[in-house]
Amino acid sequence: MRRDPAAGGNDAGAPTARAPGGEGEPHSRHHDARLGSADKELKAGATAESSAPTALGSPRQREPRVKVMDPAGGPRNLLPRPCRVLVLLNPRGGKGKALQLFRSHVQPLLAQADVSYRLMLTERRNHARELVRTEELARWDALVVMSGDGLMHEVVNGLMERPDWETAIRKPLCSLPAGSGNALAASLNHYAGYEQVTNEDLLNNCTVLLCRRRLAPMNLLSLQMVSGLRVFSVLSLAWGFIADVDIESEKFRRLGEMRFTVGTILRLAALRVYRGRLAYLPVERVVSKVPTSPALDRQDQQGPVDTHLVPLEEPVPAHWTVVPEQDFVLVLALLHSHLGSEMFAAPMGHSAAGAMHLFYVRAGVSRAMLLRLFLAMEKGRHMECDCPYLVYVPVVAFRLEPKDGKGMFAVDGELMVSEAVQGQVHPNYFWMVSGRVEPSPPLEPQQTPPPEGPL
Repeated sequence: MRRDPAAGGNDAGAPTARAPGGEGEPHSRHHDARLGSADKELKAGATAESSAPTALGSPRQREPRVKVMDPAGGPRNLLPRPCRVLVLLNPRGGKGKALQLFRSHVQPLLAQADVSYRLMLTERRNHARELVRTEELARWDALVVMSGDGLMHEVVNGLMERPDWETAIRKPLCSLPAGSGNALAASLNHYAGYEQVTNEDLLNNCTVLLCRRRLAPMNLLSLQMVSGLRVFSVLSLAWGFIADVDIESEKFRRLGEMRFTVGTILRLAALRVYRGRLAYLPVERVVSKVPTSPALDRQDQQGPVDTHLVPLEEPVPAHWTVVPEQDFVLVLALLHSHLGSEMFAAPMGHSAAGAMHLFYVRAGVSRAMLLRLFLAMEKGRHMECDCPYLVYVPVVAFRLEPKDGKGMFAVDGELMVSEAVQGQVHPNYFWMVSGRVEPSPPLEPQQTPPPEGPL
């Protein structure tokens, strides 16, 4: 049984954690005063063994299909050693035990891997967003986000709001799961070849990825709202059933990921239908021609140019697909494999650079079938249910226009106003700690090139 070093005033004893070569082996002791503010700095003094730590979850490593290279054709991208990181931690995320988990599970492994860190605790919504807007990023080799998916959403949008956003977004990021929704961490765990695990096992696996220092480029979803708001997503946009469950289950946050099971059952009991128009640009119809709309020539908005999108007031281009049905149970645009640590939503494989998974379920599906789909999703078997109401297509862009403003949007698990929205994926646009051994090839010549490499 692992002792919780946060239980006492000061950490008087050496914490134990699963370490290279065995479980529960003691690590070097650190003087770690109890945090009384949102800012602490600790220098990890120990040095790791020559071999990398072994993750939990009986990792199953896939063989690389190609030689490991970065997008620019150079050697594999790695964080330096020794490494210095800024850790942004939400102490109220999930079950409210993130700080204890950091001390008992993360800190010992960082000590062995020669990773020093500064720990900053977020105190309110959008606090991390505010912090990274003004942080001197050159001091850090990476930004580590320990919470659920919402905090990573804040960090990426904060970086994209900086005057030096083109440089800032090149700072490598790392996701350590400590929230109730840990879809991004679960996806990275999957890409590394590890078995699907949850809770502390998932946290250990992701910490090991940080200790191994490997970086991979990730897609970024740019979203434009009819109100003029622009938002960047690192994971998903959901409308309808999934968004309802995500947002309405917030009241059960203390249950951890069990909140989504409870929310699903409650929403199934009062299943809703949402009216709206959906259109998308499928992967096979991608063309590199830039639309000639004047709106795309405007440079008053920060961020990459959305070359596949026209203004929301205009019809979608003729080569897009317009879904004839207008009654939906859910619509989901997903960048990664998982929608939660036990929701393997996209078993069809890692999406190509510049592409995302688009799912929608048409009205008419029974409650029994919908429940069957969600139960099968744990193992990625929902596509085998042969549900005639479930549609999947890989796309590079989409437009969704809810009618009467009904239904909720959840972007990376965060509530957004229900309004007309369109989005486009930007390939390999930012860097994350990952076990994935090669970047995904782009679908097309890039009009707006992604960052050349991590800073």
